[in-house]
Amino acid sequence: MSRILNLRARVRQYLRERRRLGFALRTMGYALRSLAAYAQDRRPLTLEVMAEWARRDRAGSSDPRTWARRLKLLRPFLRWLQQFEPRTEVPEDAIFGRVGERTAPHIYTEQEIVDLLVAARRIGPCNLRGATYETLFGLLACTGLRVSEAVRLQDRDVDLKNGILTVRRTKFAKSRQVPLHPSTTQALQRCRRLRDSQIEVSEDTPLFVGWRGRRRGQMLSTRQVDRVFRQLRTQLGWPNRGTHAAPRVHDLRHTFVVRRLLAWHADGTDIDQAMLGLSTYVGHAMVTNTYWYLSAVPELMGLAAKRFEAFQRNAEATHA
Repeated sequence: MSRILNLRARVRQYLRERRRLGFALRTMGYALRSLAAYAQDRRPLTLEVMAEWARRDRAGSSDPRTWARRLKLLRPFLRWLQQFEPRTEVPEDAIFGRVGERTAPHIYTEQEIVDLLVAARRIGPCNLRGATYETLFGLLACTGLRVSEAVRLQDRDVDLKNGILTVRRTKFAKSRQVPLHPSTTQALQRCRRLRDSQIEVSEDTPLFVGWRGRRRGQMLSTRQVDRVFRQLRTQLGWPNRGTHAAPRVHDLRHTFVVRRLLAWHADGTDIDQAMLGLSTYVGHAMVTNTYWYLSAVPELMGLAAKRFEAFQRNAEATHA
């Protein structure tokens, strides 16, 4: 067996072992397969080889933070690989500079979301394609679903009578139910009726399907969704208000959380009491992941400051 096959076999072995423990590892799996294809017969894996690979991401990024994040994905696998190949090197954070905990997302305005849906509706030439992407982006915006969760929805997961989605085996191998607003249910009904008029369906049919060639009637891939989104983003020319290179489709999820927190604050809702429900709704593994928004998103930093001031006043009153 050649060295490239050996490395690919090690990648498959590692992913198989980790997935048995319940880890999905979709992003890491893609990165490891990409590394194996790039490294070919260059063994042991050295920092130089991995740094070269990190700089060659498919988006052509020139941002060292992106390269550092790519290397960070490799480290668990590389430590595991050292038991078989002790000369394998493990990159540290500082090769391209340290990776921040998280970068600030682009929070969409209501008008930007409206413009996105209008632009999606107009993509063609098939009316099913436009309706699919309009409904998909709308669903992401009003539920905070991850793109991967939305594209994996099947008809059996969509209870339009009761307005509930069942999201199965999510990022952390958990399932959850997501209640829908009546307007969202109606939009899904319209999209499904159009889909049903053009393809043969069953309970396993994806809610959002491809519309031509081999992909007709098949589940959309996250790459397809991202490609269409990037085309629409270029067309719409939004100013970037996040710290990523450009607004992302995943920022619709962040926008949902931020707008929910802002609405609760405006209504006088006890955010601490409501936060666990929001965390469960969006499928966060830990409620601290939801609290992160209070300190990392400009729109909510003022809210966090007011919370601290209230805490400080209460503390002073207690010790007075």
